[in-house]
Amino acid sequence: MRTIILAAMLGSLPLGLEAQTRRLFISVDMEGIAGVVTGEQLGPGGFEYERFRRFMTEEVLAVIRGAKAAGMTEFLIADAHGNGQNLLIDLLPDDVQVVRSWPRPLGMMEGIDSTFEAAVFVGYHAGTTNPDGVRAHTFSSARLTDVRLNGRSVPEGGVNAAIAGHFGVPVVLVTGDAAAAAELQAIVGPVEAAIVKWPVSFHSARTMTPQAAARLIEERAHAALVNRRARTPFVLPGPVTLDVTFKHYQPSQLLAWLPGVERPDAHSIRYVGPDILAVSRFLAVINNYSLDLEP
Repeated sequence: MRTIILAAMLGSLPLGLEAQTRRLFISVDMEGIAGVVTGEQLGPGGFEYERFRRFMTEEVLAVIRGAKAAGMTEFLIADAHGNGQNLLIDLLPDDVQVVRSWPRPLGMMEGIDSTFEAAVFVGYHAGTTNPDGVRAHTFSSARLTDVRLNGRSVPEGGVNAAIAGHFGVPVVLVTGDAAAAAELQAIVGPVEAAIVKWPVSFHSARTMTPQAAARLIEERAHAALVNRRARTPFVLPGPVTLDVTFKHYQPSQLLAWLPGVERPDAHSIRYVGPDILAVSRFLAVINNYSLDLEP
């Protein structure tokens, strides 16, 4: 044992005793970052956006520090907010890779597979049907009023947890506001939570400071990953029924012309996929297709 420990300290191990690779997948949104309350923090046009890109990055770094202390060795981060180009990647460690921009077949979970030991959701928010929650929405606050899996309204975290579960990967930690944490826990079970703010209204919250939030997230990340084997993946066996309700009637009308898509009412469509990955691809088309993409 002393030989292994000493070799590890020196940067090499005897043949056959290499350190085990433990991979962590991190999906990061922005609405749940400490201090975020309005569009002024959330996009390039906001006067606080550049500062909050750094705070977002620092919350991810806090997860990485806690995860490394718990034995994680490799990290893949999906930048999953807005244009998908928010993280300050020059501030991230060299042993991290980042998925950026859109479209992606697995959306906010692009890159995950069965080689990961756990998944962490950073900066998450509540779903669009939740009366509480800061900036609560599901995928598109401008277009969608409900997203359901097998008849149950779900936030983005619910869809993403099911994608992780498809690969046998448990979600072990969620960070964000109190409403987001409670909503995800009701779906996937007692996942660890780092609550960094408490909703007052859609555009107001009582919030921790960025520094205090980062300390809390590091502590909870370490605890969650030390105990990761106590968490079980959230699995939705196929087929999976997706119901999407739009604010306007025309998207549902057009989508219902596709084979395999039903229109239960004027604003809704229903698609039954063989598994959650097919549902994710269908959602990617709904949320990303635009005539502006055509040359």
